[in-house]
Amino acid sequence: MNSDTLNKYAPQALAVLRIATALTFMAHGTQKLFGFPASQMPGGVELLSLFGLAGILEVFGGLAILLGLFTRPVAFILAAEMAYAFWAMHVPMGGSIIPVSNGGDAAVLFCFVFLYLVFSGPGAWALDHMLGARRKTVAA
Repeated sequence: MNSDTLNKYAPQALAVLRIATALTFMAHGTQKLFGFPASQMPGGVELLSLFGLAGILEVFGGLAILLGLFTRPVAFILAAEMAYAFWAMHVPMGGSIIPVSNGGDAAVLFCFVFLYLVFSGPGAWALDHMLGARRKTVAA
């Protein structure tokens, strides 16, 4: 297959990456807030705590990413959250900056996928496109 054929599907591939990332990310938030899916961390954390804020960002930020809604600014916030989680939570717990040693693999991957979305945009199937078209219509 030549690269022109593959390039034609880049917006859809980016959307699949965005959607899969969002669904996985949201599961981390629902674990924190509701204890679902089951994990070793008890759910129902206090909302006005760092874990509560993280859970809220993960559920609602993840939902925005899933829908492709305000993708770039939301992805920027979530990338920052994951960078903070890595340096403030995983590095001190594991005593190492190596993600596989401190359990921070997911935080690093989420951080860089979200950072990529800041620069790439949402790809196909995103509400951002409908909002952009609507703004153009209103401005005309």
